[in-house]
Amino acid sequence: MSKFNQFIVAGIGTEIGKTVVSAVLVEALQADYWKPVQSGALEDSDTETVRRLISNPVSRFHPEAYRLKEPLSPHAAAAIDGITIDLAAIQLPQTNNALVVELAGGLMVPLNDRDLTIDWVQQSGLPVVLVSRNYLGSINHTLLSVEACRSRHIPLLGILFNGPTTPATETFILNYTGLACLGRIGQEEEITPDVIRRYAASVRLNQALETA
Repeated sequence: MSKFNQFIVAGIGTEIGKTVVSAVLVEALQADYWKPVQSGALEDSDTETVRRLISNPVSRFHPEAYRLKEPLSPHAAAAIDGITIDLAAIQLPQTNNALVVELAGGLMVPLNDRDLTIDWVQQSGLPVVLVSRNYLGSINHTLLSVEACRSRHIPLLGILFNGPTTPATETFILNYTGLACLGRIGQEEEITPDVIRRYAASVRLNQALETA
C-alpha cells in the first residue's frame, strides 16, 4: 500500500473539529482510525466517538499508544500520570487498509519537554490533511500551520474547512497557500452517522491521494 493511503488529520488549534472530520474521512475511504495520544475523556474517547459515527463494516479502530487521564496538553497530562511520552513508542499500527491518524491538538503541541507533535508527524513520513475553522485569527493560525509543515517538508494533501463558511477567509487561504479544498463541513445541530455519510460522499480526497 502507498503511504499516501495513510495520512494524518491535523488541526490549526484545539476544538477545530478534527474528530468529526476524521470520521468523515474514515467513512469516505472505509479506512482504519488511530489516535496516537488521548488526553482525558478516557471513557468517551475520540476513538469511541468515531466508532459510533461510522457505518461501514470494514474500518478497524486501533488502540492509542498513550491514554492519559487529564484533558491537558499531552506533556502535562503525561507528567501527572508519572510517565514521559517517547516518540519511539508511537508506532503506526500494522494494517493493509487505508489509515486515518488524528492528532491531539495542533501541530506545535508538546509531547514531552523536548518534542512537539510536529516532530512525530515529520518522523512518520505521512502527509497531512489540515482542518481549519473560521474565527477571528484563523487565517493566521492556518497559514502558520501550513508554513510549519512546509518548512519541514511535510506533504500537505489539502485543507478541509469545518463549521460556518466565511468565503473571504477561505478564498484567501486557498489562494495564498495554493492548497486544494478537500471539502466543507457545515454547522450541524447534531452529528449522526447519517450526517457523516452525507459528508463522506462529498469530500474530494481520492484525487489528492492519487496525485500526492
